[in-house]
Amino acid sequence: MANRVTALLYHDVIEGNDPDVSGLPGKNPAEYKISRNEFDRHLAAVGNALRSPVVTDPCCPDSSTPPVMFTFDDGGISCYELIAPALEAKGWKGIFFIPTDYIDKKAFVSREQIRELHSRGHVIGSHSCSHPKKISECSQEQLQKEWCTSLEVLSDILQKPVTYASIPGGFYSNAVVDKAIENGVRFLFTSEPVQKIEHRNGCAIIGRFSVKRGDNARLPAEFAANNPLRMLRQYTYWNVKKIAKAVSGPVYPWVRNYYLARK
Repeated sequence: MANRVTALLYHDVIEGNDPDVSGLPGKNPAEYKISRNEFDRHLAAVGNALRSPVVTDPCCPDSSTPPVMFTFDDGGISCYELIAPALEAKGWKGIFFIPTDYIDKKAFVSREQIRELHSRGHVIGSHSCSHPKKISECSQEQLQKEWCTSLEVLSDILQKPVTYASIPGGFYSNAVVDKAIENGVRFLFTSEPVQKIEHRNGCAIIGRFSVKRGDNARLPAEFAANNPLRMLRQYTYWNVKKIAKAVSGPVYPWVRNYYLARK
């Protein structure tokens, strides 16, 4: 297995001005939904910057240049309609993380579409059942349901064990990780912007570099090109935000929602 990977974290790709046409509704999820034109520019820029292969399996041989992964959270319909075809046009595959309570609902992928994405070579993983606002605050019983049920649903759809998962909202905790591993997850993706893969009880814990609405195509391209300064900037910002969340408690989401409303 590679010791390092550059995993890019995307969400939905939309056409038009309504962010709720794909994936979770609301202002907070909308911040991470990019337009189809933006996404096309991102893929072109990444393609020009690549110094290593695009993979879906971190068990590739280790090399001096980390491989690149495209990951997509929230299971919106754009995974099937826009994202997968765009990746395939480049000869690439993606990893799609599905919150299973939303399967077959408006703006989300269906069971048949999940099966087809898998048959086309993309990887399907769990993004919990309900996508709780703060999974790190769930009880042990809730965590068991979120991971166990979602993995069972996806495994039943694909008729094979599902071993990939990503943590909703990036709310990492030891309890969240341990319960995922206990239920068979072997590749767990976080929102921490790091390349180094952590290994824990037979599970590879993989960080990701986030891309959101309005980001210039240079951003994912510099991540893919292994630009250390760009990665350090996002890592620093991520940690400052983590501290702000911990210190401010319930004030942080209020301030963030106020900022998004003004924006």
